[in-house]
Parts: sequence; structure tokens; C-alpha cells
Amino acid sequence: MAVLGSQRILVRLMLICMAALSTVDAAARPHAQWRKLSALVEEEPLVLQYHNGPLLTTKPILNLHLIWYGNFTSAQRTIVADFVQSLGKGDGKQGSPSVSAWWKTTEAYKGSTPSKLNRAQILNPKLGEQKLDGAYSLGKSLKRSDIAVLVKSSIQSRALPPPQKEKGNGEVELYLVLTSDNVMVENFCSSSCGFHDSSKAGIKYAYAWVGNSGTQCPGQCAWPFHQLLYGPQSPPLLPPNGDVGIDGMIINIAAMVAGAVTNPYKSGYFQGDAAAPLEAVSACPGMNGKGAYPGYPGQVLVDETTGASYNAHGVNGRTYLLPAMWDPNSRSCKTLV
Repeated sequence: MAVLGSQRILVRLMLICMAALSTVDAAARPHAQWRKLSALVEEEPLVLQYHNGPLLTTKPILNLHLIWYGNFTSAQRTIVADFVQSLGKGDGKQGSPSVSAWWKTTEAYKGSTPSKLNRAQILNPKLGEQKLDGAYSLGKSLKRSDIAVLVKSSIQSRALPPPQKEKGNGEVELYLVLTSDNVMVENFCSSSCGFHDSSKAGIKYAYAWVGNSGTQCPGQCAWPFHQLLYGPQSPPLLPPNGDVGIDGMIINIAAMVAGAVTNPYKSGYFQGDAAAPLEAVSACPGMNGKGAYPGYPGQVLVDETTGASYNAHGVNGRTYLLPAMWDPNSRSCKTLV
């Protein structure tokens, strides 16, 4: 998801391009055609190897702090905040399938030192502190390095809590920068919908960034709620929270947070080049339900009243569409439906 440079993603993009050039007759038989196209390309076996580095999945509590950079409405912030709260055990009132059930797959990503925590304690995400930067403190055109600056300055000013030391109280911090739809970020839309990284000096901590693509590139970073920029032009799905940009962000937030906890310092679980790795979610691009193939997200649930598509229930009666996650136990991409 962060960088479109890996072999598996290139294979899927190749299939999309091949489909776009297919005949009318082939379009009448899409499933059979995709099977034929897939058979023409040998994909590298998908196995995310563990590279013996530290993971965030071995901590009992993940505090996810949010930096809102730019213009977000209170409704948009609430949708994202509810999603973050839905990742954890919460109040037990999520329907089935649930966001927390999706997150539970991260438990299978184990470190080199067996955790002493019982399964009920493993990595319970919680909504941490939130900082609003509606004044665009670094302008409306950001470099990737500016994301690190935003996080560091927020910590130094105590607007957000500092990272826990390695032998702290068992909690771990993750900082998430979210940019509004009128903010340009280096490589956004061209090769990236979001990324995660870590601090370079002092106490180690992980951070991530996701942009709102609603007005800049919804066909690239808000699919399947918008038609693809290239490839099969199937009708887009209706977003479960009524906001193409924000519901698209949820998919990318899920990908970046999952990648950050399972590969926080480029030495965790991944396949391929450490600089452009396939990770927990980016290894399963474009998959939201069973039967997915390039250009088709798979079988998902549909709200009978609104017609919106989703595959997970969250807190406060919300629903979300989440991406598939690679499961170390089955060694396959796992969807909720």
C-alpha cells in the first residue's frame, strides 16, 4: 500500500492492464477470463518472513495518537476516532463480523522472544491524544520528511505524550498523521496513499501518515468507493459512512497501522525489499471479501437501507470496509467475509 514497487503488486497491476485491453467477449465472462489471465503469470509465493526485529504486537496496550493536519470536520474526525476505538476490545457491543476480529489477526505475528502476556492481553489498541493543526503549520505542500517533523514537534511540545521507554509500563505509542484533502504530500497519489516509519534517534517510536484522497486521487487511494483510474471500470461501492475520502482513508489507516505494529523498524514481518516491503495488508492489495480479483473487491455486505458496502461492525453502530490481512497461521490473505 505504501509503495507500489513490489513484485506481487506489479503482477496485480499487470492483470488490471491486461483486463482493460480485453475484448467485449471476455468482459461477458469476467471470472473465467481472470482465471486465464492469472494462469499466465507466475506469482512469487506469498510468505511474510520474520526478520528477528522488535514488534509492537508484544505489548499489552497500543496508544494510537492522532495529528489532524488541515481541514477536517468534526464528523470526519469522529468516523476515524470510532474506527480506532473499534480496533480494541472496546465495550463488546460491536456486531459480527467486527473490526476487533479483523485486528485479532495481528496476534499471530509473534516476536523472537515469546510474550509472557496471555492472549486476552495482546496489543489492545486505544484512542490516545489528538492534536488539531488546522492552521497548516508547515504549509499545504509537505515533504515526506515533514511528517516526522510534525510528530517530533508534537511530542516535544507535549501536545502528545512522549513514547514509552523500552522497559516502561507495557504500553507503546504509535503516532498517526492525517492530512486533509487540500494538502499535497510528496509522492501522494503517484506512488503512495500512506506510509509508516520510525524515529531515527533517541527513544524508538513508530509513526504513520495517511492522506485524504477525496479530491486529489480517489481513483487510486479511495477505491473501491471510486472507479479505478486505470483498468476495469466496475461501478464503485457506496461508502459505509457516506464520505468517499474518509472511508478510503479508513482502508489505508488499517493498512498502515497493521504494517506499523508488525514491521515497525523495517526488521519485522515482510516480503521483498525492506525499503519497499510487502507487509500485513499491502501483501493483499485490492481484497475486501471472498472471490476478490484485480478491479473487484470481492463479496462484501450491503446495508439494506442505504445500499452502502461494508465488512465490519465498529463501535457506536458504525460499519467499515476493511482490507484483507495476511494470516501467518494459514499463510494466506484473510478477509472477514
